Amino acid sequence: MDWVRTINDAIKYMEDNLTEDITLADISKAVNLSAFHFQRAFTLLTGMSPAEYLRKRRLSQAGSELAKGDGKVIDIALKYCYDSPESFTKAFTRFHGLSPAQAKKGEPIQFMSRYTVRITIEGGSIMEYKIERWEEMDLLVHSKLFHAETSDTEIPKFWDEYYANEEYRKIPGYLGVCAQEKSGGDEFKYGIGCKAADIDGIPEGFEIIHIPEYDWAVFKCIGPSPKAIQDMWERIYKEWLPVSDYELIPDVDIENYLPGDPSSSNYVSEICIPVRKKQ
Repeated sequence: MDWVRTINDAIKYMEDNLTEDITLADISKAVNLSAFHFQRAFTLLTGMSPAEYLRKRRLSQAGSELAKGDGKVIDIALKYCYDSPESFTKAFTRFHGLSPAQAKKGEPIQFMSRYTVRITIEGGSIMEYKIERWEEMDLLVHSKLFHAETSDTEIPKFWDEYYANEEYRKIPGYLGVCAQEKSGGDEFKYGIGCKAADIDGIPEGFEIIHIPEYDWAVFKCIGPSPKAIQDMWERIYKEWLPVSDYELIPDVDIENYLPGDPSSSNYVSEICIPVRKKQ
């Protein structure tokens, strides 16, 4: 998959539908990606979520229309998918630093132009990774469904709960597993756990996730967690996937937290993603 082209296609779809009440699922379906993988790729390549991009572009366009002095605030609010003038005014003021009424009087507004994603190849740091063939396996996890748009804040809370509730006494939580749901919606399953072969039985509150045999790209992350993992995800999408001979299989990915002090500058963790050779 050409990630740059795919994200630019998604941006075009959003731009063509700024006045329509589109969802994350609508956008990801338009570019043939799961909501989870689209949300992750878009955020890493643009620095903002799809919802944030839509919000800022809508408010930018709304500001331009108000600055012309034409149209009522309520009409423009409804045009750009706001339920009421009050919610529109609040969002507008936060973005532009002034009210819609002030914008109509000609005071300066903010403007955010349409994004175009490009990849710039730069020299410098080395990415340490390996390609390995793994047989099919079962993972034993404590899992929960997450929405793609809120997962960045909700998953760290899930880890905190795992340790606060002492689930680690049942199962050592050294794997973080993202399992893409097949529903076509914006939910995915995230689990904390270990390889099923490490434990006898299935404790209450845990389940088995079966993973087929795949080739895996295993990336070494060095540094405090979770920053080292987060930085490596960004590099995978910005530096590795666009130029690699491999493409991502959108099924399951694994974060492997190895023994050691997660706050140490020398701490080692891994990102493991299933891949296949590009055709």
